[in-house]
Amino acid sequence: MSRVSFHRSLYGQVLLATVLGVCLGHWFPQAGVAMKPLGDAFVKAIRMIAPPIIFCTVVAGIAGAGDMKAFGKAGALAMAYFEVVSTIALVIGLLVVNVVKPGAGMNVDPAALDSRAVAQYVTAAGGTRSVPDFLLGIIPSSAVDAFARSDILQVLFFSVLFGIAAARLGAAGAPIIGFVEAVSRALFGMVAIIMKAAPLGAFGAMAATIGAFGVGTLAQLGTVVACFYIACALFVFAVLGAIAALHGFSIWRFIRYIREEIFVAFGTSSSESVLPRIMAKLEALGVERSVVGLVVPAGYSFNLDGTAIYLSIATLFIAQATNTHLALGDQLALLAVLLLTSKGAAGVAGAALIVLAGTLSASGQIPVAGIALVLGIHRFMGEAMAVTNLIGNGVATIVVGRWCGQLDVVQMRAQLTGTAAINSESAELSAFIPGRSPR
Repeated sequence: MSRVSFHRSLYGQVLLATVLGVCLGHWFPQAGVAMKPLGDAFVKAIRMIAPPIIFCTVVAGIAGAGDMKAFGKAGALAMAYFEVVSTIALVIGLLVVNVVKPGAGMNVDPAALDSRAVAQYVTAAGGTRSVPDFLLGIIPSSAVDAFARSDILQVLFFSVLFGIAAARLGAAGAPIIGFVEAVSRALFGMVAIIMKAAPLGAFGAMAATIGAFGVGTLAQLGTVVACFYIACALFVFAVLGAIAALHGFSIWRFIRYIREEIFVAFGTSSSESVLPRIMAKLEALGVERSVVGLVVPAGYSFNLDGTAIYLSIATLFIAQATNTHLALGDQLALLAVLLLTSKGAAGVAGAALIVLAGTLSASGQIPVAGIALVLGIHRFMGEAMAVTNLIGNGVATIVVGRWCGQLDVVQMRAQLTGTAAINSESAELSAFIPGRSPR
């Protein structure tokens, strides 16, 4: 298998661009802040292409699956997996923050906090939605609206219904499926073009973050950030590592396999920025298209492990800093609230603050104005949040594929060990090249 030199590889370019962004933001803050449009433009370009890719992948996957019972089984197993693993992520966050106690001794007076700084997040949160409201929110007011707003969960709902309807047409639906397959190949060609701008996006996002908040902010509240990174590392290497080992693959090799996507997600603080690529790479890894098309988009709403860890740590940190005592019973009640509020958060930078505002409002004990304490360090935590979400959804897809018998284990091991015939640099497009029939 041919190898690409470091400076020519995407992950190498993104890593170098991220370092340059940190340097620019640190030494020339105003210039760093001015680079923000580069990061925003890259994320917007990916968000533009994500809904139609999800639609094509899901529709083609369902039609190719043939067996609707098998597809329903995959969905049920995925939801069960999401609930268990995201709960473990919340518990790890609570355990770490209780042991480290980063907010102890700060003695912050909630009345002295600037509530205006967090008003936009409180307004956007609008209080915690009930379960019926959440379920109704999955159904779009129109298909066009779901695609226009890039609401992944609503796009997935519409795509599943369309795919099932197309599959039931039988031979009459073949032209539709053929058209969807052709559009899918064109869309992934667009992804390849957009990803060439990934280094610029990472550079702009990182330069703007450092320029706006400075490394001083990171040092000031470094204990909280360290606490979060430790919790994410424990979750990835202990929990996901154990899950991976039980299902026949190494978490270290999987991380190496998706290293390009990890660097892009880290640089842009958004797991959504690599959604199309991670779907294609998982299919190239040997997971059936129907499973990839269902589990990955659903995971972006129901399996945000990094976001879950962030919410648990940020919530208890604010409680500790404001001397809000939470007994064991209160923390268990908070865990129940987090199980609801952590679902449906978008995979883009900043969305977690809105969910955090809703969580604090629902708790009724912790002052919502305490969000001001984490505003300055939120973006520094966003990088690890995005990477943890990405790895978690990748592992979930492989596991569900294995449970459903829709994973080519030989192909997976060949890809992860580097013995596959497909070059890893082009693996993300291998399943969509013209002339290759879908699995």
